[in-house]
Amino acid sequence: MSFRLEMLQVARLAPKLLGESAPLVADFFKSRLHPEGGFMDRGDKPDLYYSVFGIEGLIALQDSTPLDATRNWLRRFTSGEGLDFVHLCCLARCLAGMNEVISPALKQDLTSRIEAYRTPDGGYHQAPSRKNGSAYGCLIAWGCYQDLGLLPPDPLNIARCMDSLETPDGAWSNEPGLSIGSTTATSAMLSLYRHMQIPAPAASVEWLVRQCLPVGGFLAVPGAPLPDLLSTAVALHALSNQAEAIVRVKEPCLDFIDSLWSAAGGFHGNWADDILDPEYTYYGLLALGHLALG
Repeated sequence: MSFRLEMLQVARLAPKLLGESAPLVADFFKSRLHPEGGFMDRGDKPDLYYSVFGIEGLIALQDSTPLDATRNWLRRFTSGEGLDFVHLCCLARCLAGMNEVISPALKQDLTSRIEAYRTPDGGYHQAPSRKNGSAYGCLIAWGCYQDLGLLPPDPLNIARCMDSLETPDGAWSNEPGLSIGSTTATSAMLSLYRHMQIPAPAASVEWLVRQCLPVGGFLAVPGAPLPDLLSTAVALHALSNQAEAIVRVKEPCLDFIDSLWSAAGGFHGNWADDILDPEYTYYGLLALGHLALG
């Protein structure tokens, strides 16, 4: 199962905890749909990145609103020429989410553009011409290939890149040579380990659990001033096959996510964030889905 479908499967469980508020979340996603067809970023412009979360949020909530304008908007990007790495991967994910037929020619165009971001160490980096891959780049490249029904060339080289991103504290960083890991990088690597059927190092699982505060929510890095919803959602997803770990963090994380809820139907990214967007709202669904399972 691809990352996209894996996350959707879990996010679909969020209404169990949302209850009567679930329609409000669907309405929020629809409120961020631009007349051109894409879902809007924080500057109210249609964007492929935010469209990933808008499309998948509505799917998770089983909302049947027609998205014909979104289909037409996606087709404007044709083969992805001129898009950066992240938006190339988002285009593939949006097309897969909309069940669009991706022709062999389009697959070839998209993968050739993605391979331009392959790094000498076997990984991928979201910025061009890097010597080393990043945790984020490896994860979304793998997910992009999955959305296209493919595997990256030489997938074992990605595992070798992952080794170079390990940190002395038992976690992973997004770049090599750092002494302290990050929650998003560690979550990305644990998720990749699961998909590559490599056993997760016990030290990294424990490191990740320690990033959850007693009051709930995961820190982005040790010592961060506030927990955030992105770190919380991806950490819970990375720990999804660690039932004991989920039980340990369930109740405080439920309280944390509830504290980020808005009656407007969205979720804030952290306690200091006063803007709602499709990305964090989808991460709210993902986190709730995992806690509904736990």
